[in-house]
Amino acid sequence: MVVSYPVMEHFYTIQGEGRYTGYPAYFIRLGGCDVGCVWCDVKDSWDADKHPKMSVTELLNEVKKTPSKIVVITGGEPAMHDLSPLVDALKSEGFRAHIETSGAHPISGQLDWVCLSPKKFKAPLKEALALANEFKVVVFHPSDIEWASKFLKDLPIHCELFLQPEWSKAEIVLPLIIDFVKSNPNWKISLQTHKFLNIP
Repeated sequence: MVVSYPVMEHFYTIQGEGRYTGYPAYFIRLGGCDVGCVWCDVKDSWDADKHPKMSVTELLNEVKKTPSKIVVITGGEPAMHDLSPLVDALKSEGFRAHIETSGAHPISGQLDWVCLSPKKFKAPLKEALALANEFKVVVFHPSDIEWASKFLKDLPIHCELFLQPEWSKAEIVLPLIIDFVKSNPNWKISLQTHKFLNIP
């Protein structure tokens, strides 16, 4: 059986946020999302039916055209799909398979890195929190900082913690994030560096 996924876009770029900021990576943005963030900058990804389907083989062939070592599966909400066939194919060719997910759905596949970015609009699952290598909370409102801290008990002890200002609210929330991180040095600041650099 040919396994395929709705793909909004796929491209080779530089990772702009979180733990792997600055690393080259191939991004596969899957269609479909039921989380509904009001500040989402890829709302076109929400309806999976709007996007053409690509098979695992087709996606793998596109990745192999680049010197990429890391493939980031994102969305939308990629965990809405069974990612095991795609992840298995990527790893069989020597790629690192990463995911960026809200954690609102069960995470599938033997992933090398799980960036879990929970949203207030749909709470993360405890089993998803337990798989996080990186916990990245987008701060849209000052209350999001306190909200982020309530999940610490469910995260692995070595999980890396990031607070990231929502782009349009950075002037308001970044000073608060800086003060919080200085007082809570187990957290770090993530910035959307790809927007500063004007790259996809």
